[in-house]
Amino acid sequence: MAVLPILRWPDPRLTTVCTPVRGDVRALAADMLDTMYAAPGRGLAAPQVGALLRLFVMDVTWKEGIRTPQVFVNPEILWLSDTRATGPEGCLSLPGATTYVARATEARLRWTDLEGALHEETLSGFAAICAQHEYDHLDGILTLDHLSPADRAIAEGALL
Repeated sequence: MAVLPILRWPDPRLTTVCTPVRGDVRALAADMLDTMYAAPGRGLAAPQVGALLRLFVMDVTWKEGIRTPQVFVNPEILWLSDTRATGPEGCLSLPGATTYVARATEARLRWTDLEGALHEETLSGFAAICAQHEYDHLDGILTLDHLSPADRAIAEGALL
């Protein structure tokens, strides 16, 4: 497959709400996984490679030596736990800027896989946080949008 160019902030496509996937996205998903691994990241959303579709990929274990790629087509967040954890988040579209975001430690998602099968699962820990980060991209939300104005100004300064 292919490694795709990753869009960087302030590209306006990164703040666009994506449309639902209709049709086959196997080639795009394969390219996105190749791109994510090459970056190297743990998640990548379709708008980050210029495809304004509700699709993201992630693999939260590969850096520890076990590849477990997942493809989320038209995902929905059904529930978020009340328990929050604040931690550092990097983003392939915001190279050089690490932000601290409070995220739910558990998230229940529903999505379709590349074969069209429907899945529903509660993710926890880093997987839940990663999924929320990638899901935000589908709604045109960046980690910068979770920051106070002062913290955002500092983060944006690191990007310029």
